[in-house]
Amino acid sequence: MHLLSGEYDCKLDPKGRLVLPAKVKANLPEQSGNQLVLVRGFEPCLVLYPRSAWQVIHEKVMALDEFNEEYRQFQRNFFRGMTEVEFDNIGRFGLPGSMRRYAGIEKEAIIVGLGNRCEIWDPERYDEYLIKDQQSFSKLAQKFLTNDNPPAGGLAA
Repeated sequence: MHLLSGEYDCKLDPKGRLVLPAKVKANLPEQSGNQLVLVRGFEPCLVLYPRSAWQVIHEKVMALDEFNEEYRQFQRNFFRGMTEVEFDNIGRFGLPGSMRRYAGIEKEAIIVGLGNRCEIWDPERYDEYLIKDQQSFSKLAQKFLTNDNPPAGGLAA
């Protein structure tokens, strides 16, 4: 199993490209090659999936009933702007302008590994979304990690 983890400070080059951190690149599944899938996140960030992880998510979303209006709205918004990106031999890949605007990413970014995916954040926005109160974080850990409360089966791969 390949596990994407860690936080990495990155700078965009003048062409709007980021360099995929070496540790992230090394943990990508081999079958992904140098291709990744970039989508808008639920929060104001971008989400980068290896192709194998994206395939699992894609199948779940496509399995929703297209004759249900809510499902169609979800599919439309979920796939909006989805793009395949390729990184070069040094790990550089481009962030389309519309995606950078959505996430508020201008010159700097933080890449956060979250197991099957990475999130790409504007550093200030990322800090706003982190839990600052350790007691609140502890309560969430207790809620989600105790045997009494198994995680619900959502869209996560």
